[in-house]
This record gives sequence, C-alpha cells and structure tokens, in this order.
Amino acid sequence: MKNATRLLLAACLVLPFLGACKKEEAAQETVKAPVTMPATPTDENAWNAYLTDVVTRNLDNATSTYVYTLPADSSADFQGAYDRQLEKAEGDMERGGVEGTLLAFGGPNSAKSADLAVAAFSKAQPGAMKGVKVLFIGAQADSDRVKAAVAPSEATFKFVEAK
Repeated sequence: MKNATRLLLAACLVLPFLGACKKEEAAQETVKAPVTMPATPTDENAWNAYLTDVVTRNLDNATSTYVYTLPADSSADFQGAYDRQLEKAEGDMERGGVEGTLLAFGGPNSAKSADLAVAAFSKAQPGAMKGVKVLFIGAQADSDRVKAAVAPSEATFKFVEAK
C-alpha cells in the first residue's frame, strides 16, 4: 500500500513537468516562417497575405488595428481604390488616435503607399496620435518622408522594409 501511495505521489509530481515540456515543444512548432514579399505586384491575394503577416508580426500588444493598403498601380481601379483609402485614412486621422492602436500602410507600390500615409497625416492634429503606433511597410527611400509626416502627431513610427 505504501508503494502504491508513493508511486501516485511521484506521478503527481512528475506529470506537470512533462506537460510543461510538451507545451514548450508545441509553442516552438507553431512559429511560422515569415511570408515573403510577392514577386508580382498584381497578385492581390499574395500581397494581402504578405501584408497581413507583417502586420501580425508587429502588433506589439495593439488593441485595435487599421490597415490601409493599395492594389498595384496598374490595376483597373487604382485611382478609385486610392481615393477611397485616402478618404478613410484622412477621416481616421482627423478624429485622432486611441492609445494602443496600430495604423499600417503598405502595398505593391511603396511610393504610392507613402503618398497615402503623408496625405492622411496632413489631417492629423499635432499631438493627436500619442500612444498610437504607425507601421509603414515599403522601401527605405519612402520611409523618411512618412516618418516626417507622422512626427507632428506624436505617434510612434516603425518602418519594415518590404522584402
């Protein structure tokens, strides 16, 4: 009887450790490789998957997320899509930001995505985005002008090179 009790006690002490090991192994297995930037600017599904992956990897405890994306500039309704995104982004910037919000800008044409971000932030009041994080996904050449446009709003700027 004493041996049976000892075995049960030993099992109770060892099992939580075994479970913890399996949880660590499971956590390590669920880390996915980053999605690579699509080679074709017109593949909207691939671009959406890529941008979603980049935004997800840069959430940093964001409580809400707004993503402003554009199709390839060669698409049939590029100007209409740009105008709609600009109208939405300008309205969001005019209202100001809520702490913990992530605003992400990106698309197949980095310069056009930067144009969108710069134009939208021209509507933001100085200091109105304190506690908000702005993520620009694009080319290094466009990063500085987006950063300069974001600065007066006091949002935190982060650049991720599209690659």
